[in-house]
Amino acid sequence: MNIARYIDHTLLKPNVVADDMEKLCGEALEYGFATVCVNPWHVQLCARLLKDSSTGVCTVIGFPLGANKAETKAYEAKLAVEDGASEVDMVINIGELLAGNKGVVTRDIAAVVDAVADRALVKVILETVFLSPQQIADACTICKQAGADFVKTSTGFSGGGATVETIALMRNTVGREFGVKASGGIRDFATAKAMLDAGANRLGASSG
Repeated sequence: MNIARYIDHTLLKPNVVADDMEKLCGEALEYGFATVCVNPWHVQLCARLLKDSSTGVCTVIGFPLGANKAETKAYEAKLAVEDGASEVDMVINIGELLAGNKGVVTRDIAAVVDAVADRALVKVILETVFLSPQQIADACTICKQAGADFVKTSTGFSGGGATVETIALMRNTVGREFGVKASGGIRDFATAKAMLDAGANRLGASSG
């Protein structure tokens, strides 16, 4: 199994410098990872380093709390795409989801979807550690309705992470054609394969 093509090779720590990005992109090119996943500041550099390769540049929006206003997330996503991002991983408005304000959550996601206007894939980070199974299912449905392309488990900044059970629930909710990204705690081949077997079709990992 060529597992590399499923991996978003991730480096989101606050203390990284250009040399770290060059190393990350070099590894991505060597192994053929799907993307590198980096903070917005590093998108331009990574886009330049990965130009004309099959590896894309993914960035994070409203990260890691999801508590920015929809307009802020939309503008951040727009700038990231202009800088060269081909995918954006936005954090859902966790508090409003927990409060049951589905309309607010839908509009938040749709604002980012509209901002990138089919120029980039939109993955929505649910931060499943905070959610019940029913809330995870509801969030997945909202993401589909708002026009996103993927649902994703975790930021990696709030504890918890992807589990086989959660991935199976997400896949069963969104159906076969929608994207499911497992992220958080994926550090070895066996765990990665288990996530793919459960229904993920993308993996976020800093241990790519």
